[in-house]
Amino acid sequence: MIHPWRFAHRESTLARARMAVLGCATHQFPRALGSFFACFPCMNLRRLKYFVKIVDIGSLTQAAQVLFIAQPALSQQLATLEAEVGQQLLVRTQRGVTPTEAGKVLYRHAQIILRQCDQAMSDIASASQGLSGQVSVGMAPGTAAATLALPLLRRVRARHPGILLYLNESYGTKLSELIMNGSMDLAVLYGDKAVHGLTFLPLAQEELYLVGPAAEPQPGESIRLEQLHDVLLLLPRPYNIVRKLVNEAFARAGMTPCIVAEVESAITLSAAIADGLGSTILPASMARGFVAAGTAWQSRIVDPAIQAPLALCQSDHLPLSEPAQAVRDILLELVGDLALDAQSDFSSQPAPLPQAP
Repeated sequence: MIHPWRFAHRESTLARARMAVLGCATHQFPRALGSFFACFPCMNLRRLKYFVKIVDIGSLTQAAQVLFIAQPALSQQLATLEAEVGQQLLVRTQRGVTPTEAGKVLYRHAQIILRQCDQAMSDIASASQGLSGQVSVGMAPGTAAATLALPLLRRVRARHPGILLYLNESYGTKLSELIMNGSMDLAVLYGDKAVHGLTFLPLAQEELYLVGPAAEPQPGESIRLEQLHDVLLLLPRPYNIVRKLVNEAFARAGMTPCIVAEVESAITLSAAIADGLGSTILPASMARGFVAAGTAWQSRIVDPAIQAPLALCQSDHLPLSEPAQAVRDILLELVGDLALDAQSDFSSQPAPLPQAP
């Protein structure tokens, strides 16, 4: 059993060590590493890398193969690491290994430490050669973020060819988790509520539209919220931000949405609407994509309108690397272009729908 006071002490020590190494991102790499190893004098980055790989794979045998190290030697490295932190880090089972509570804490910090150190080395190596390194940006599907992806790729490549841009399309909850654990730098998604560990910079407000089958008559360019009380709806799960906005709007009006199915695949949703199985409620950018496919119409929801806040999300405690900061600046430029010039090459295009294989 881990005593609470001892666990708290280790968590505090790990936090101080992590913050020390965060100096790597601000050109204090030697001093930062010195501060980290002052917290754990015997620990080295190689053992941290070994530990992270073991947890990722869930097997000492397979991790040893991937790391090209003998399993007894890897086990000894793990034992040394456990002795250094004074905690059991892994539990061995018939199916492999799983981290203890202390192991989960170290794993979380180790990921951040190793990532910052890798970025520090990249920054140092490229100090006289322009910005370089990896930058990861998440894009929530079916949002205006989709219209920013191509211009972002173009502008980053033109200005900073040394930056390797990684774009990941996933839902907001997943992107938020990746940013909180240091696995992703930035994300463009819906949301503006304060979340511990994250900061949101508002970018735009997208109005929500009712999207219905082309085979059924369109109610008009707009439709009052109260007219949706008996409309059969295909919506995402309750944790989705658009679903939350719809539920809240209906609740304020004293109504309950008539949901016949919960669908989160754009391909399935488009097919279901085209087949007349129901309608859906989408942000303007995604609604335009459905209409452009010729299988649906859109009507803006009014009285009251429902708006989805699009925001740039990043960690509130992990500093951005110089390449990530440069990409962030370009993203904000693109959003500014979108606001100032509605006829720009990306703002006038509807968000594309995924294509079936």
